[in-house]
Amino acid sequence: MAQKFRITYATLSADNEELQRSYDEAAERVKAELGKGYPVIVNGEERWREDRYVEPSPIDETLVIGSFSQATAEDVDDAVRAAKEFSLEWDRMGWQERVRILRNVADVMEERLFDLAALMGYEVGKNRLEALGDVQETAELIRWNCDEVEKHDGFRTPMSGLGAAGDYYDVMRPYGVWAVISPFNFPMALSGGPSSGALVAGNCVVLKPSNQGALLGYKLYECYRDGGVPAGAFHLVVGRGVVAGEALWKHPDVGGITFTGSYKVGMDIYKNFALNVPKPVICEMGGKNPTIVTKNADLDKATDGVLRSAFGFGGQKCSACSRVFVEREVYDDFLTRLKTKTEKLKVGNPLERDVYLGPIINEAALDTFEEAAEEARKNGNIVTGGQRITEGELGKGLFVEPTVVEAPDDSWIWKKELFVPFVAVAPFDQLDDAIGKANDTEYGLTAGFFSEDAAEVDEWLDRIQAGVIYVNRRAGSTTGAWPGVQPFGGWKGSGTTGKAGGGPYYVMQYLREQSRTVIAE
Repeated sequence: MAQKFRITYATLSADNEELQRSYDEAAERVKAELGKGYPVIVNGEERWREDRYVEPSPIDETLVIGSFSQATAEDVDDAVRAAKEFSLEWDRMGWQERVRILRNVADVMEERLFDLAALMGYEVGKNRLEALGDVQETAELIRWNCDEVEKHDGFRTPMSGLGAAGDYYDVMRPYGVWAVISPFNFPMALSGGPSSGALVAGNCVVLKPSNQGALLGYKLYECYRDGGVPAGAFHLVVGRGVVAGEALWKHPDVGGITFTGSYKVGMDIYKNFALNVPKPVICEMGGKNPTIVTKNADLDKATDGVLRSAFGFGGQKCSACSRVFVEREVYDDFLTRLKTKTEKLKVGNPLERDVYLGPIINEAALDTFEEAAEEARKNGNIVTGGQRITEGELGKGLFVEPTVVEAPDDSWIWKKELFVPFVAVAPFDQLDDAIGKANDTEYGLTAGFFSEDAAEVDEWLDRIQAGVIYVNRRAGSTTGAWPGVQPFGGWKGSGTTGKAGGGPYYVMQYLREQSRTVIAE
């Protein structure tokens, strides 16, 4: 049934009544999952710990998502050891068998699409289209990673001999144990994409998801288990970053790591993960993503694109648009249109059909929002929004108004990644100046451009410093990548490898080259 309703991040609306009914039924059905206890999983063994993280829903902080056993350093050590011990067997199963198993996992996930999406709504506050897209993307990422291995025949290439009879060939081999540390905001895609890439390449995986998003981490484990991934190949260590996270990335037997999260933590891992021998580090560390709108733009298209990128999932995406530079000639018109459209967005319980903007994730995010709003009040101008919503049922959760501001060039609003529904807008006079400001950031993840002038588009394409870029995209000026359509990865402080998820070079990062010569004389 899921394939009939293929929802991507570019889906602007979903008027399919069967889809809506299926989601509503799932939202009611999965209530029984809420509030349960969940263990750490090491080699298929359930480990229950007294130390628990009781996860609240951002929709209603009195609603408990679950009680999650917190992995100890010993649990992490055991998981890594079990993964290491199983790694040769998993490798020797062969790429064809791993591809078969993981494609089955994708099918299992798709069968559970609506239940997983509804749980995501409760757990992290995604509206139904965003949540359905997250789950669907995860299944597509798994399939993409499988397809890449199959397309390259398991990355085995015949080589030329030098006269002596024998077998000369080149292969890509796994590292053994791969760690994945994932964030709350894409609790399926940013766990399932990297872990499936590592698994299909022949590595065994230890996953540490965010405590906010831990239920979807457990559900990913269930999809792997039920799809046929052996217990030794995938381990789940939900826990606190200062304990489980550090024990994992500092473990000497972890051969490679994929981390998605803050620039500060990512750079710490990048600098310190490989102490004795070089080891691969794949980090995606956020963005401060710009959109430029020239006088030659379609302003209706541009304001739609900025709106969706700034406020989709409450701006809690590393790809969210947070800076907009508009040519002065059309600045006032653009700002008026964006203000009008922003004020029409419905904020509320994300499980409801017509809600666009749900809650932000936690009190720390709320503090960030209020600090940014206060900065704009003091040193700039709040065009619309800027307040926490405390009335009625929304007062039980963490709801804020989608916010558009103007701020001076020297305000920290232009520099700091906020991860809330908050976008700053400013005019420019010369495209050269706008591109310079767009590139003036330590990040380089995504960027957007609106102009119907081909010369302007070419100039921007040649000069913008970002890994994922969009031109004239109504569905999202800086957001909405999809496997096989828009590979997702950043430049500069946004990424460590220059290789993008869902792209043709991604899976190879989980492998290392080995040249083999077997003489037959």
